[in-house]
Amino acid sequence: MPNGEFGIFFAHCYNKKDNYKTENIMSKTGKIGVTTENIFPVIKKFLYSDHEIFLRELVSNAIDATQKLRTLSSFGDFKGELGDMQVSVTVDKDAGTLTVSDHGIGMTSDDIEKYINQIAFSGAEEFLEKYKNDANAIIGHFGLGFYSAFMVSKKVVINSLSYKDGAEAVRWECDGSPEFTMEASDKKERGTDIVLYIDDENKEFLERARVETLLKKYCRFLPVPVVFGKQQEWKDGAMVDTDRPNIVNITEPAWTKKPSELTEKDYKDFYHELYPGQDDPLFWIHLNVDYPFNLTGILFFPKIKNNIDVTRNRIQLYCNQVYVTDSVEGVVPEFMMLLQGVIDSPDIPLNVSRSYLQSDTSVKKISGYITKKVASRLEELFKADRKEFEQKWDDIKIFIEYGMLTDEKFRDAAMKFDLLRDTEGKYFTIEEYKELIAPTQTDKDGNIVFLYATDQTAQYNYIKAATDRGYSVLVMDGQLDSHFVGLLEQKIEKSRFVRVDSDVIDNLIAKEDRKAVDLSDVQREILVSVFQSQLPKVDNAQFYVNFEAMKTTDAPIVITQDEYMRRMKEMAALQPGMNFYGMMPDSYSLRVNTENPIVKKVLEASDKALSGYVKPLLDSISSNNDKIKELEGKRTDANAEETKKEVEKLQSENSSDREEISKLAGDYAKGEAVVGQLIDLALLANGMLRGEQLAKFIERSTDLLK
Repeated sequence: MPNGEFGIFFAHCYNKKDNYKTENIMSKTGKIGVTTENIFPVIKKFLYSDHEIFLRELVSNAIDATQKLRTLSSFGDFKGELGDMQVSVTVDKDAGTLTVSDHGIGMTSDDIEKYINQIAFSGAEEFLEKYKNDANAIIGHFGLGFYSAFMVSKKVVINSLSYKDGAEAVRWECDGSPEFTMEASDKKERGTDIVLYIDDENKEFLERARVETLLKKYCRFLPVPVVFGKQQEWKDGAMVDTDRPNIVNITEPAWTKKPSELTEKDYKDFYHELYPGQDDPLFWIHLNVDYPFNLTGILFFPKIKNNIDVTRNRIQLYCNQVYVTDSVEGVVPEFMMLLQGVIDSPDIPLNVSRSYLQSDTSVKKISGYITKKVASRLEELFKADRKEFEQKWDDIKIFIEYGMLTDEKFRDAAMKFDLLRDTEGKYFTIEEYKELIAPTQTDKDGNIVFLYATDQTAQYNYIKAATDRGYSVLVMDGQLDSHFVGLLEQKIEKSRFVRVDSDVIDNLIAKEDRKAVDLSDVQREILVSVFQSQLPKVDNAQFYVNFEAMKTTDAPIVITQDEYMRRMKEMAALQPGMNFYGMMPDSYSLRVNTENPIVKKVLEASDKALSGYVKPLLDSISSNNDKIKELEGKRTDANAEETKKEVEKLQSENSSDREEISKLAGDYAKGEAVVGQLIDLALLANGMLRGEQLAKFIERSTDLLK
């Protein structure tokens, strides 16, 4: 049965005929107001998904009782001494009991009849209604919290004395069936003791370490001191109790205070209380809103490395200082899972479920508010001290980009403070950088071209070629940048983002139509074959020889990688469903500069040596292609088989001719050291020359120097 149905179910289970009214406590037995003998097994199995939650519920009820008494005292409805207002948790391993005690409001027998014997009637709801303007710290308003005790107990005892004048102490006992007993008690102190006789399946809750761990998890920031035994210290080779109470919680955590009351040290100390052993946070955002919902909290920006830390459960969700969960999907946007901290809202119930968080309208409003607040705070920090913001940028860049990629509202706000860094280490807003490069980096079609590098060392030659032209180059080396450049292209009108090594610089920012390459078909075929024959085998890579009429002073050969295919492969590494691109080999273009003097010499020499052999072979290939085209045009059903055989014969001849061209070119190129040297220099500039090929390059370089 889903948690949300319990209130409705139990509401129909009251047995109002057995609603006892007693002025003097008499020993009695009775049935809890339910209509089924099987209700306790249902509670034991389904009330909460995690049995350990019982401790949170019982301690929360004790805090509730304590806070009620404080409220009554402040209104003058209780005129006695408050005295010791702490909550105590004790374990007696020998007796097999765990006890939660408070010195709060206590209960009379009538209170027990009303709030215990009739399941799902919440005392806190009635109390909140009466003191709704001053009782915001009351926790328990679900009516089922007490019964979580039966998930781990074979018997539960309540021993209570009400704050009311002349009240008599009462003892209530139940063994996990609908049967209970209630009688007078000899309890002398105001308040309530809940004694759990732990069953055999849950003996772990009698272990000090286990209980203390749970108290620190669920009760770490409750507003009333929670004491669990005595503080311990090491003495004579063992841990021994001291006379100091072991208070497990901080009653006034930082988020409950006003920002004006806190110093930078206070925020950092609180951060380290939450996350011991971590570096100081970069900065933080203090949340405090009371309309249209109640929300407080502090979100911290930890130092984020240049990759996504997929660890979740960084943000803790509380309800009036009671721990609820650290699975906050739905409360905060996905991209804020990289943050750390605390969110506290009484509008989120203690028995929250993931489906509740995803569907509740209040939660959606909270998520939207947090997004707006974080964006506003970041813009405020940027404007207040830009220099400091820039110093922290590399640590928070991935958070900002992740947010812009996944949240439209955050994206629009972040366009004002998102920063771009160039290869000189200077930072610019998107608009600033656009204005900077527009005069020089607008191509002939009116597009502003944003050049970027992903590795300043490996792509140094390409960066230098761009900066020598007076262009600026961005550094986009983050894990999300392959996605982020696509987003920026969408947001910035008439813009292109291209990696600086994706083409020769004059093609990346084309100012005029390309200069035609002055090569005949024979010369082109010879050069392609000569350079192709000397290309090394690189794992998962393919090379294609192309020709460009660049400047005479440009490099003889430049290796580039297609921008579109490279982006697809990079995104495939991060995004499921794009395996097709991820499995494809890297595609590189060997751009041969036909205007370079060295290439011209290679062309002249190879043309002279090979054209007499290559031209007849190319003529034969051309003639065969014409014949194939003619045959295909005359194909009929009657001559289909004969035509097919003739076409295959011509194609086979073409293949033989091309193999002959490749062999001629390869044999020639082996004796021309300069061809291999040019290719290896281009590979070396790209960091792609390794192992045996690098050794051969060094040996050849030495020979050329002799």
